[in-house]
Amino acid sequence: MITEKKYFTVNQEKMARYAKAMAHPVRIFILDFLADNIGKCCYSGDMAEELPIARSTLSEHLKELKKAGLIQGEINPPYIKYCINKEHWEEAQKLFDGFFRK
Repeated sequence: MITEKKYFTVNQEKMARYAKAMAHPVRIFILDFLADNIGKCCYSGDMAEELPIARSTLSEHLKELKKAGLIQGEINPPYIKYCINKEHWEEAQKLFDGFFRK
């Protein structure tokens, strides 16, 4: 049986996933917008009114943030509400805070 050598810690992999998801100004805007409304959910249409991008482009950015676990969405056709995923948001804060305090 061949075992694969693991080079990265679980925390390093999580940080990389979060960093990749945040690696675009539109995604930072989305996170900032949702963080300002923490505890409340916002419709994607609310964000679309604030950004000079197509709704389909916004949807792709939301999809990436959701895939990384930083946000969560609730579908109530024809609307989709998004909010910060508090558990992963707090985890990302702790990971990056620890990393930058070294």
